[in-house]
Amino acid sequence: MAQVELKQVEKHFGDKPVLLPTDLIVENGEFLTLLGPSGCGKTTTLRLIAGFISPTSGRVTIGTNDVTDLPPQKREIGMVFQDYALFPHLTIAENIGFGLVERKVKRAAIDRRVCELLNLIRLPGVQNRYPAELSGGQQQRVAVARAVAHPPRVLLMDEPLGALDLKLREAMQVELRRIQKELSITTVYVTHDQIEAMTMSDRIAVMNGGRIEQLGTAEGIYNRPANRFTADFVGKINLIQGVCGGCETGERLIAVGATVLRAPVNDPTAPEGAVWVAVRPEHIKLSSTTPAQRNCLAGTIKAKIFVGNQWNVIVAIAGGADWTVEAREDAALYAVGDPVVLGWRARDTVILRA
Repeated sequence: MAQVELKQVEKHFGDKPVLLPTDLIVENGEFLTLLGPSGCGKTTTLRLIAGFISPTSGRVTIGTNDVTDLPPQKREIGMVFQDYALFPHLTIAENIGFGLVERKVKRAAIDRRVCELLNLIRLPGVQNRYPAELSGGQQQRVAVARAVAHPPRVLLMDEPLGALDLKLREAMQVELRRIQKELSITTVYVTHDQIEAMTMSDRIAVMNGGRIEQLGTAEGIYNRPANRFTADFVGKINLIQGVCGGCETGERLIAVGATVLRAPVNDPTAPEGAVWVAVRPEHIKLSSTTPAQRNCLAGTIKAKIFVGNQWNVIVAIAGGADWTVEAREDAALYAVGDPVVLGWRARDTVILRA
């Protein structure tokens, strides 16, 4: 196990900054995910940790060792790529044991390690097959086994599930997390898939524009986003502009046109003046009348979309904004064109700086 630390690490390609000065600590045994859209700097950050590229400035340490100037093969890392990168002409056993052969480990020890890892990834008995004879999910597990055959200090994974179909990807999220926990290995994982990040991670670093926008647990980032980008990128959220003023009976007041909305006073640094009011779709209830003791906004149903376990009801509210409500039984009570009132609790309101 090893701790990874980036100290004011910055990366430019020519005159273009792709990673702004960044501080980041990955704790021993932690599963940390770098999450963000394409071009946000997450893969660059992973490659800097791996040693595939060098920082323009700043230092990278693994454990107590400064590895900034070391090549990848001297950093004691394991790497899993999106395309698996298995050798097609080698058997599964030869693929897993490849790094051990390179290190001149004795054959008996290699065979024991391969058997141990095949049991870990739940693929006993496939050692004599070739990669083309396995499914995508099985190949991915073999790639992980190869990466950890010679126990690395840090495991790095660059969007390893991107090529898999949805059902297999969901199953592999559970499998990769199980393997990581059993090995207790420090892991840095890159993805643009927010569900994947929330399913697998101890902590998530949300990245945008070459910087970390927010670092925290999945629950903390989802329920308490630090800014509009994080709120909008992680999960679905509804937004409307308002003006934040004083407090009343322990709640902060926000004027949205002639309507006053309420939010909890749980952050003494919450902004005043122009703000964004944010509400998750699952916290909103549909009603034909004004709900009691709730924030509420009037609107008109614009569309209803059936997604299996619920309806996504699109409501046009005053000011032209469209809000999404996740509804179940109550969705059947309303049709497109019906006037409705959206109601939610003050505690489910998030205030973000405009």
